Formats: sequence, structure tokens, C-alpha cells
Amino acid sequence: MKKIIIILLSIVSLSVNAQIKVSTKDSLKKDSANLLALPDTVKHLRTTWQSFIPPTVFITYGALSFNVKAIRNLDFTIDREAQKDHPGNLFPIENYLQYTPIALVYGLNFAGVHGKNTFIDRSILLGMSEGIFGLVTYGLKKSSGRLRPNGADRLSFPSGHAGSAFVAAEFIAQEYGEKSPWYGVLGYTCASATAVLRVYNHKHWFSDIVAGAGFGIISTKAAYAIYPLFRNKLFHDNKSNKETLIMPTYSEGVVGFVFTKQL
Repeated sequence: MKKIIIILLSIVSLSVNAQIKVSTKDSLKKDSANLLALPDTVKHLRTTWQSFIPPTVFITYGALSFNVKAIRNLDFTIDREAQKDHPGNLFPIENYLQYTPIALVYGLNFAGVHGKNTFIDRSILLGMSEGIFGLVTYGLKKSSGRLRPNGADRLSFPSGHAGSAFVAAEFIAQEYGEKSPWYGVLGYTCASATAVLRVYNHKHWFSDIVAGAGFGIISTKAAYAIYPLFRNKLFHDNKSNKETLIMPTYSEGVVGFVFTKQL
């Protein structure tokens, strides 16, 4: 059963990664001396409509688990087999593994391997992706009321860890997919491992992690589609070379940003 779960999650990751196709115009000029300086525009999401099929299928699968007995029975079967393989909980490495693709994105950037967007734009996109996923997940966990395999609470559907991991996987694929498809493969491998460990640690049903993966991918794609619509209008200026700047702030325990634009 261990091999079956790994194979299933590998198919999930490879099928999604294979659909990612980003094509953009001229590269943005990178300002390594000032990571907080913003160009006039950001690139729009360029992706094939087929890339939305896998996450849609994952979400649909998870939703059907509430009404389709065969899918729900598979949840129980996989959980029993996982507990036979590992009766005790494994060390919760997934708590950290889910953030590995994000750490890689920022690590590569500071090492001089620039991605699609600047530091600030990338950070805002990540925040939007996590925010969209968080809102969806919070609502569904409260409304679905599914009991976790370990009986801890009724917040099992969808898996937050799996979804967050796939947010990060799609994030690195969007930022560095043009550099090499292997960045996306690495990101989705980490996400798949995170999802599998949630099942082995008796925290989620299989349908929970599949749905979480779908919501995570869709959330990141949505952020990359929405952000340029208002970001480009806010900062774009064809008639001047005036600088736009966002600076991080910290005051009395509150972290924020200050936005300035030359008039």
C-alpha cells in the first residue's frame, strides 16, 4: 500500500507539472542592487487551459468522497494499510517540508538566479496565493465537518498541509519554470511527499490530501492571474521614468509595507 500511495501522488505531481507551460514576452530588468525597487508592470499569467484540468479533477474527486461510497471506502482502506505499515506516528517532517519550495525560490533569488518576478511582487503573489487558499480551506473545514482519521477534530477536509505544499509547488513552477522544468518537478515532489506523510501520520484521509492539492494549485494560479490586473494599472506609467517603491515596516509588533510613488 505504501507503494500505491507514492505512485498515486507521483502521478498527481507529474501530471500537474506536465501541464505547466509559461510563455512570456521580454524579460523584466532585474535590479540586484535594490530588491525593493518595482518595475512598471508584472507579467500576466501565461498558461494553457489544460493545466487547470488536473487541479479541477482533484477537487472534484475530494468533493465526491462525501457522496460516492467507493471513494470513501478507498479512504478507509488506505488509512488501514498506512497504519499497518507504520503503527506509530512518524516525525512530522511535513510541517517543514511543505515550505521547502518557497525557501528554494528565495534562496535561488539571493544566489543570483532570478525568477519571473521581483522580490516584492513575488512576495505579494505568494501572500495572495496563501490568502486565497486559507480563505477557501477555512470555510470548507468548518462547513464539511469531516472527522480526522485520528479523531482529533472535525477539520479534516481539505488538508491544509497538502494544500499549502501545492501552493508552494505551483509558486516555484511559476517563478522558475522558464529556467528549467526541474524546478517544478522538485517542488511537486516535495508537495507530494508532504501529502503522503499526512496520511501516514493519521491526520488526513486520502481524499482530503487530493482535494487540498487541487485547491492549492488553483489558488496560486488565481493569484498569478488576478495580481497583474490591478498591479499594472497601479504602477504602469509609459510617459515617465518615475520610481515606485515599497518598503517593509515594523512598529510595535506589527509588520507592514509603505507604498511610495513619484508624482
